Amino acid sequence: MQAKYRRYFSQVIPFSLMWLVFGLVYVFLEVGILGRLTYYPATGNKYDFQNALIYTGIGSFLIGTLQGFIEVVWLRKHFDKRALWAKFFFKSVFYLFFLIFFLVTLTMVTNMNRFNTGIFDPVVLDSLKQFITKFSFWSIVIYSAAILNLALFFSEIREYLGVGVLRNFFLGKYHTPKQETRIFMFLDMKSSTTIAENMGHERYFHLIKAYYANMTNAILETSGDIYQYVGDEIVVSWTEQIGLYNNNCIECFHKIDREFKKRKEHYLETFGLVPDFKAGFHIREVTTGEIGIIKKDIIYTGDVLNTTARIQRECNNYDTRALISEDLVKKLSPKDNFNHTKIGKLLLRGKKEAIQLHSIEF
Repeated sequence: MQAKYRRYFSQVIPFSLMWLVFGLVYVFLEVGILGRLTYYPATGNKYDFQNALIYTGIGSFLIGTLQGFIEVVWLRKHFDKRALWAKFFFKSVFYLFFLIFFLVTLTMVTNMNRFNTGIFDPVVLDSLKQFITKFSFWSIVIYSAAILNLALFFSEIREYLGVGVLRNFFLGKYHTPKQETRIFMFLDMKSSTTIAENMGHERYFHLIKAYYANMTNAILETSGDIYQYVGDEIVVSWTEQIGLYNNNCIECFHKIDREFKKRKEHYLETFGLVPDFKAGFHIREVTTGEIGIIKKDIIYTGDVLNTTARIQRECNNYDTRALISEDLVKKLSPKDNFNHTKIGKLLLRGKKEAIQLHSIEF
C-alpha cells in the first residue's frame, strides 16, 4: 500500500473505532434502561438486544468510517485556511444533515429486516414516521452529534500536534525516557536570509509555507517523522529500522529534490525563484521522552542532533547539497539510485575522533 493511502487509512480508522465504542456504549445503556421490556415505550416498536447490538455496532462503525473518509479525503482541504471555530461550525452543520440522513436510512433498513418486507413498504414507512416524530429519535441525534463533534475535535488536534505525537502521548510510549537509535536529516533552505530580505516578511512566509507543503508527500512516502520546523529548516527523523528500509532517509531527500524540479515553473511564476536546499544526515543513539508542564512535547536528546546540524552546515564548505556521516553510510543498502564519495572529515569540539563525511549524488 502506498504511503499516501496508508496515511488515509490511519486517519480514518480512529473515526470508525470511536463511533463503534460510543455506539456499543449506547446499546448497553439502552438495555440497562429498558430492562425486561421487549418493545420501545416511546414508539411501541419491538426491541431485541441482539439486533440492536448488531445493527448499532455495524451502523456506528460505518458512519464513523464515512465521516473519517469524507473528512480526510474531501472536506478537510476545503476548510484548510479557515479558523478553527469556522471549521467546527460549518463542518458540524454538514455532518448533522448527513447524520440525520444516515439514521433515517439505518432505521428503514432495520425495520425492513424486522418486518421481513420491502424498504418502502407502508409498515416500514409508518414505523419510521413514528420514530422520527418522537424525542427518542432526536435523543439519538443529540448523542450522535456529540460523538461527531468529539471525533472532529480529535481529528483537528491530531493534525495540529502530528499523528505520531498524539499517538505516543496517548499510549504513554515516552512517558519514561527511552534509548533508541534514530536517523536524522537536517534540511535547510540556501540563501534564506537574502531571499527574505528581498521578498519581505509576508511574501517570504508564503514561500516557506509552500516550501514545506511540497515536502510532505516525500516525507510520508518514506515514513519520516517531522521532528520540528526551525525557520526555514526542517528536521526529519526515522527509527533505524524504518530509515534504513529501502534507504528511506536518503530517498526522502531525493524525492524532495524531484518534487521541486517538477514545480520549478510554478515557483518561478509565483515567487520569482526556485528554492534550493542542503541537508545533513547522521545516525546515533538518542534518549526520547516527554518534557514540559504547561506545554508537553516529545524530544530527543543526544549529540546526534548537534552533529547532524554541523554536518549540514559543512555543505557550504564543500559546495555540495547533501552530506552524510560514514556511520550511516555503512548501514545503508547498496543501491544504484545514488552514489556517495568521501569528501572530508569533521572534528567536533570535545571529540577525539573526527567524523568522515560523504557527499551524495543521485
